[in-house]
Amino acid sequence: MERTLVLLKPDAMQRGLAGEIISRLEGRGLRIVAARLLQIDGNLAARHYAEHVEKPFYETLVSFITACPIVAAVFEGPNAVELVRATMGATDPRKAAPGTIRGDLALNITQNLIHGSDSLESALREIALFFEEPDIYNYPRDIDRWLFDTPD
Repeated sequence: MERTLVLLKPDAMQRGLAGEIISRLEGRGLRIVAARLLQIDGNLAARHYAEHVEKPFYETLVSFITACPIVAAVFEGPNAVELVRATMGATDPRKAAPGTIRGDLALNITQNLIHGSDSLESALREIALFFEEPDIYNYPRDIDRWLFDTPD
């Protein structure tokens, strides 16, 4: 069972799309095991975007993610990282397939509604930035046997 971090960015919050985005991820069979509304400060943004610090768009990323409260969530399920990434669509909405979150709803490469961890290693690092282990819940759902206990 994998876990991955999802951030609903300021444009998702300002446009009232948080519920639709969460619904799409739940509709794929993923289970929410942690969620919180928070205002990211500059320190947390710098730690989250540390790999981009030398890139020309770094300041824009930090300015954007700290603009208003966001929703941070941990989703769990088989192949959760890959499943969230496929559901999000390409980073650039112009290249994102129809039917994906970004392909259907995002406006540009910076304001692309959602962040999802790009690997299991990133997921572990990113989840620890936003949640402590007691904040993450493990609970069964009746439907899990239909979603998680089936052969690939």
